[in-house]
Amino acid sequence: MRKPPIQTGRQVQFKNDESRNKLSYIDKMKVKIDSPVGRRQYSKRLGCIEFVFGNITVNKGMNQLTLRGQKKVNTQWQLYCLVHNIEKLQNRMH
Repeated sequence: MRKPPIQTGRQVQFKNDESRNKLSYIDKMKVKIDSPVGRRQYSKRLGCIEFVFGNITVNKGMNQLTLRGQKKVNTQWQLYCLVHNIEKLQNRMH
């Protein structure tokens, strides 16, 4: 046979005790956010970042990405952010 059929067996994964004791990334973030420093940083984030998403989605009506593909979606999101930043500049000039 020039090209024998490829044999695919089932894959088996063994985990040792060390991997069971490790925290997942989600659990690590929960611990980080629940610390006093994490709470302080997270409270700052809520004040400055959530406003941007609220303004883009609610006030401007840009709540859906209409394109497909990572590159196109990134470009569309950057345009949304550009509109938001231009509006901020316009408000500061007046």
